[in-house]
Amino acid sequence: MKFLCVSDQIDPLVYSNKIKERFHDVDAVLCAGDLPSEYIDFIVSSLNKPTFFVFGNHNLSEFGYYHKKKVPTGPHPTFAEEHTALDMGGSFGAMYAGFKVLKDGHLSVIGKNGKKRPLLIAGASGSMRYNNGLCQYTDRQMFFHLLKMAPKLFFYKLIYGKSLDIFLTHASPRHIHDKEDPCHIGFDCFNWFIKKFQPTYLVHGHIHLYDMNEERVTKVLNTSVVNAYSYHIIELNGDE
Repeated sequence: MKFLCVSDQIDPLVYSNKIKERFHDVDAVLCAGDLPSEYIDFIVSSLNKPTFFVFGNHNLSEFGYYHKKKVPTGPHPTFAEEHTALDMGGSFGAMYAGFKVLKDGHLSVIGKNGKKRPLLIAGASGSMRYNNGLCQYTDRQMFFHLLKMAPKLFFYKLIYGKSLDIFLTHASPRHIHDKEDPCHIGFDCFNWFIKKFQPTYLVHGHIHLYDMNEERVTKVLNTSVVNAYSYHIIELNGDE
């Protein structure tokens, strides 16, 4: 199964009248944040493939359709004050994966037992909190978001033998592709998530690759951490 991964930058090879020709063989699209909704809509309407997205820390005009923002009561909002998620579906033809665990029966994976099972995707929007802006979280807040997904992930492990195929995020894990400035520090709790649930891929954005020789894919335990900046192709061949 082949995925087109995009984030942070409108790539002219994707935003092109030749998009169908270039990416005709992809099975699904993963959007890792900081992309205009019009760009995602173009990809969805052009390729007509299942598309999953999370929000980054920019391009948040559609964020309110998915999260009912609560007014913070202090300079450091608690987890309960941060926001309440709304199940709104896809406002531009894509499925929102932020702080959800999704099972897609139209996209199947061959499990360890040789039988087909649904593709399992979870996601996490936003970046580390650096100026108290929208869709920014402390590591503690993000950890509690991940904990809310844990029961379903444990259940999928029980019935499918695998908790998760793809963890779609905007920020990266701490010390994996991240930077030391406050905006681009990764989340420690993502490393906990990798160890606990062992997704085949963690696909993130947020970290711009100005030198294309920079490391884009890093193996962590059984998980490949992939920087989707601009665009990148990954393949999922089933459970190992």
